[in-house]
This record gives sequence, C-alpha cells and structure tokens, in this order.
Amino acid sequence: MNRKGFFKLLSMVPLNISLMKLNDLNDLTGLFKNTEKMPVLFLGHGSPMNAIEDNEFVHSWRELGKSLPRPNAILCVSAHWETAGTFVTAMEKPKTIHDFGGFPKALYDVQYPAPGSPELAQEAKNIIRKSEVGLDDKWGLDHGCWSVVKHLYPLADVPVIQMSLDYYRSPQYHYDLAKELAPLRKKGVLIVGSGNIVHNLGMVAWDKLNTDNYGFDWAIEAKEKMKKFIITDDHKSLIDYKSQGREFSLSIPTPEHFLPLLYVLALKDENENVSFLNDKAVAGSLAMTSIKIEKAN
Repeated sequence: MNRKGFFKLLSMVPLNISLMKLNDLNDLTGLFKNTEKMPVLFLGHGSPMNAIEDNEFVHSWRELGKSLPRPNAILCVSAHWETAGTFVTAMEKPKTIHDFGGFPKALYDVQYPAPGSPELAQEAKNIIRKSEVGLDDKWGLDHGCWSVVKHLYPLADVPVIQMSLDYYRSPQYHYDLAKELAPLRKKGVLIVGSGNIVHNLGMVAWDKLNTDNYGFDWAIEAKEKMKKFIITDDHKSLIDYKSQGREFSLSIPTPEHFLPLLYVLALKDENENVSFLNDKAVAGSLAMTSIKIEKAN
C-alpha cells in the first residue's frame, strides 16, 4: 500500500467505528420489534401480603393482566429501590428479593422466577440522555415489583427489569427522565410504576386494617385532589406536591412511594385516556389507588 492509500484508510477509521456503534444500536433495537403503543401502569402495591392474599385488590390486578396486550418485556420503577444515581437491572435471572420483615413464612417462600432482559437494560441506558444509567447485576426484583407483577403474569414468562430511583434528585428530574423512556412503549415494553399515592406508615390505624375503604380525612382529601390533577393533566401541581399543603405533607412524608407515579404520568400523551382501579383507602393513611394510561378508542 502506498503512502496516499494508507492515509486514506486511516481517515476512514473513526467513521467506521461510528457506523459500527450505530449498527450495534440498530441490532439491539431490532430485538424489540415495533408494536402498538403499550399502556402504562401505576400500581398501588400496599402490603407485601397482597402477594399471597386473595382480596379485591389482587382480583383487580389479575383481571388487568388479562386485559393488557402481551408485552415483550416489563420495566418496573419500584418505591423500594433507591440509589445514588440511576440504575437498571441487567442480569439474565433476577433474584426474588424479600425486602421486608415480620411476615409469615409463606410470604418468604414465594419466588417469582421471571427472566431478566440485559437487552432491554442496555436499550434503556442508550435512550436516556438526562443521566448516566448504570447496569446493575446485584439487585433483582424487590417486593414493590414482584408482589404485583406476579398477579399480572402468574407464569413469570415475561422478562422484567427494574429501574432505580435516584434519591438525590428532585421530582422534576424524575419526571423529565421518565419522558425519555417513551420510545420503549412502541417496542412492546410495559412500563409499571409501583408505589402508593398516600403512604404514611407512621399513622396507620392498625385497628382499622380490615375496615373497608377507611381513610383519614386528610388522606381522602389528598387522594381526591391528586386524582383531579391527574384527570386534568395538571402534572406540575403533582411535581410540586410539597407546596400543596398539610394533606399532601401527611400523605407523602417521604417521596419514594410517590415518585413512581410521576414516571407514569410523564409518559402520558395528550390524547390518551386515564382510568382508575383499586381506588380505596386502607387503614387510614394508605391508598391503593392505581392508574392505567392507554390510547383513546
């Protein structure tokens, strides 16, 4: 090869490398073929015991699972995985995490052996520009995820990954980051936020645990106000929940169970419908209210 040919070849190397990266990304995207836009869910998960109990909330989740288009995979944002930074689980076989204490042995015996999806984890990392997303190989599926997803897909035959909540970041940051996940909805990915819109364990009325739809006045008021904001697409008021007064302060003493709601709302398009299920208070200071967002008929 002559000197001129050598430098010509050398000048092409960066372009070839860029094309290789682009082709790798296209190959990865091809693993999840284009689909109709998937719904988005916020599920009020409540007590871990809902994983093994037979109650109205569980029945509702089971019926919901039957009504959904079958997903290629699930991405779950759970209240129970808080980290410094943003991570997604990237292992082939995520473990079932029993991240609670003081419950019956039957609950600890539950396993949810859904496969993971390193491909989806990499895709999530690729499309998010607001933050560097880490690929995690240690976490698994915590009860905020598996205790509800197991009722949607009891055969554990849909791949599941989780995305963590960066506890250093603001509600606005989480909302904006969630918007970057939107392309996954058209790749057959069901995005699930799992938390509770009203969640104050310090004020639970344990003697009212089995009283149907029992909520303190402040919890009911906050729940209804949140629903109004959701129906009217007033996401800004929900992002600024700390400025909404005493009822919201009592309902959201810490943000981790509320933030998954913002991930779900951020993914709502203007022409989509919102419906509520399990819209009940529990033990005074909890709400099981769940939300489904889907395209209008």
